[in-house]
Amino acid sequence: MDNLTHALSGALLAKATAPVRPDRGSPSLGQRMLACTIATGVVPDLDFIAGYLSPLSYLFYHRGVSHSFVMLPLWAILLGALWSWLQARNLRLWRDYAGIFAMGIALHITGDLITSYGTQIFAPLSTTRYALSTTFIIDLWLMGLLAVGLVIAVSARNSRWPAVIACLAVVGYIGFQSVLRERVLEFGAAYAREAGLQNARIRALPSPLSPFNWVAIVQQPSDLRFAYVSLWRDSALPPPGENAGFFERVGAPYRPLADAQWSARTLFGDGTNAGERAMIETAWREPAFGFFRWFSAYPMFYRIERTGESACVWFEDLRFQTPGRATVPFRYGMCRERDGAWQANQLRDDGSRTYVY
Repeated sequence: MDNLTHALSGALLAKATAPVRPDRGSPSLGQRMLACTIATGVVPDLDFIAGYLSPLSYLFYHRGVSHSFVMLPLWAILLGALWSWLQARNLRLWRDYAGIFAMGIALHITGDLITSYGTQIFAPLSTTRYALSTTFIIDLWLMGLLAVGLVIAVSARNSRWPAVIACLAVVGYIGFQSVLRERVLEFGAAYAREAGLQNARIRALPSPLSPFNWVAIVQQPSDLRFAYVSLWRDSALPPPGENAGFFERVGAPYRPLADAQWSARTLFGDGTNAGERAMIETAWREPAFGFFRWFSAYPMFYRIERTGESACVWFEDLRFQTPGRATVPFRYGMCRERDGAWQANQLRDDGSRTYVY
């Protein structure tokens, strides 16, 4: 989730949980809201610094130990002690601030957990990435709900009930998204039955602009079928023209369930010859490509690129493919010169490649 939404949620929760009659010497409402806003909007995502260590460190460490419920008590105690000293030069307040930081970091983890990127909530005990996939990573409706709720809550200085009601409204909104997700899952399951797809995994991904926009996914070991659907529209929008704006380009592909168009992508190439398929499979199974097999949730073959005597096999993840967007992040592949060893690379937006080890 984006940092602004995180920060707004932290400030609102701090207001909603503030004591009606705070003890003398305890943090004021302003101090409480500031600490919780920083804890929710800034602290866990400081792990972006890991991206400067190596080309793959961002994949390995973002939403890792800084987003872990296992590590949360340690971070809360350390940050509570540090903040109490910096803010008040009084270490006796560390328990108060540790509680605030624990609440803020837990809220940040939960906010990331509801997206589809994946969060290692049990790191370092486990590197498994969990994702509830109810909410798009930048949800303008959620952001707006938090902003309006916070303004109303701050205006009611002597009461925390407006903040409590706003928090409940946010929970209700995410619950509503969960209901919509179940409807998309049912739609995907019905498609799988009609198509005779056995033992398929049915998934749903939230999409931008509207809580009613989704990607329905039917996943098999080496095959993906997906449809961009809208649970709101009665008819499909016309294809966007060349001069269409961003919102029109991104929103137009989502079609009503009755008029959904399913696309098919494979892991080892669709329509490729036997030699190319063997090369794709070899590249995919290379030990050095294990990082992408671990990271990707819906991997798809992208393309084979040949330049002179070098060849690259590129893959992408459906999670990061947004219709109407020119760029797709997190494309990785294996490259080799002539018959040399395969080496892991990242494909940049400009078409260049970067060696990742």
